[in-house]
Amino acid sequence: NIYTTNKIVKIDPESGHVVGYMNFDSLLPDNEKTTRTDYFNGIAYDSASKSIFITGKRWPKLYEIRLN
Repeated sequence: NIYTTNKIVKIDPESGHVVGYMNFDSLLPDNEKTTRTDYFNGIAYDSASKSIFITGKRWPKLYEIRLN
């Protein structure tokens, strides 16, 4: 992820170049944000379900997403 943002970049492992990005600014609804809510910083991939789990510092939820 890009530090201090709600964005994740896709990096080509051979070239090291950024080849895409995903913006998750609207993932956490405004009514669930507080003055202590911070950018997301928890990203994990589950190869069995092919899901990505995303959460943030002091976020009330863990989100599971799947990309095509």
